[in-house]
Amino acid sequence: MDPLPDNLEAYRPLARRLDAMPNGYPPTPDGAELRLLAHLFTPEEAQLAAGLRMTLETPELIALRLDYAAEDLKDRLRQMARRGLIAAGRIEGGLGFGLMPFVVGIYEAQAGRVDAELARLFEEYYQGGFGQTLTIQPSVHRVVPVNENVRNGMEVQPFESASQIVQNARAWGVLDCICRTQKALIGQACSHPVDVCMALAPTPGVFDHHPVVRALTEQEALDTLRRSAEAGLVHTVSNNQEGNWYICNCCTCSCGILRGMAELGIANVVARSAFVNQVDSDLCNSCENCLEACQFAALQMDDLFMTVSSVRCVGCGVCVSTCPEGALALVRRPPDEILAVPPSIRDWGQARANSRHLDLTGVI
Repeated sequence: MDPLPDNLEAYRPLARRLDAMPNGYPPTPDGAELRLLAHLFTPEEAQLAAGLRMTLETPELIALRLDYAAEDLKDRLRQMARRGLIAAGRIEGGLGFGLMPFVVGIYEAQAGRVDAELARLFEEYYQGGFGQTLTIQPSVHRVVPVNENVRNGMEVQPFESASQIVQNARAWGVLDCICRTQKALIGQACSHPVDVCMALAPTPGVFDHHPVVRALTEQEALDTLRRSAEAGLVHTVSNNQEGNWYICNCCTCSCGILRGMAELGIANVVARSAFVNQVDSDLCNSCENCLEACQFAALQMDDLFMTVSSVRCVGCGVCVSTCPEGALALVRRPPDEILAVPPSIRDWGQARANSRHLDLTGVI
C-alpha cells in the first residue's frame, strides 16, 4: 500500500492516543481514521489534543506539562471545546480540559456541524475499522425498557428504566440523531424520526440557551420516549449505573452501534437489559404485529403462537406496545442471565481496558 501523505501522518499520534482509551479508535489499512481526524482538527490542534489526558486539567497544568504558553493555550483549548473536539468542565482551580473518546464523544459532539463530507468520511471509517470497537466487552451501550412495558409487580432498578432515568434528571433536551443525519447525508436515510436523541443533566436550565440541544420539560422528555417507542426505536444508554446523561433511540438501519449487528454481522453489539419478553399464549391471537416490530429477530411463530428467543431478545420492549391483546410483557431474567452493569463510567472504562489489555497509566 502506498505511504500516506505527510499531512495525514501528522494525525497518527492523536489516532493512537484515541485508540489507547477504553472506547478504542482502531486503525484502518488505508488511513480512513486519519482522514476523519484531518477533517475535524488542524495539525496543531491534533498535536495538542494528543497530549491531553482523560482527566481534566487546568490550562496552567497542561501548559507546564506540554511546554505551551499558558495564556495562548487557554484560548485554544476553549475554542477546541466549543467545537466538540475536547472535553471541558469545572474542576478545582477553574475550568479544566481533557481528551475525550471519538465514540461516544468527539463524533457525537458534531451533531450540529455534520455535513456531507464528514458523513462520507465517517462511513469510510465505519466500514473500515469502527466495527472492531463493537466486539469488545463491556459494550458501549446497554438497552433500557420503558417501565410500562415491564409486567406489573416486577422490580425495576432506577438505572434499568428509561423513564426512571428521565425522572432522575433535572434538565432535559432533544437534538437530531447524528446517526440518522449521517446516513441521510450519504443517501441512505431511513424512515425513523430524527429529532429523538435525548440529552439529560443534573443541573436545571442547562439546555435553555444551548446552540444545538432544544430544552424540554420533564413531561416533554417522557413524551419523546413514548414517541420513539411508538416509532419502533430501541432505548439505549451508556453502560453504567450512575450518571446516564443521554438516551439514544436507536434502529438497526442507522444507529452506529446497532447496525454493527445488521451490516457487519457482529453479535452482542449492545448489552441487553435485565428483562426478556414473555408471551401469554392464552391471550396471543397470532396477529404477528410484533414480528414486524422486533429488530433483533427474537420472535417467531411456532404453530399458532408467538415464541421468544431469550438469546436474541435484548429486552427493549418495543414489541410489547404493538400487541392489541396485551399478550406480551417484559419479565426479569433469571439471575444468571442478567449482565452486570458497571457502577460508574470509570468502572466501565477499567473493565473495557482490561478486555483490551490496555494500561491506562499514560492516558488518565
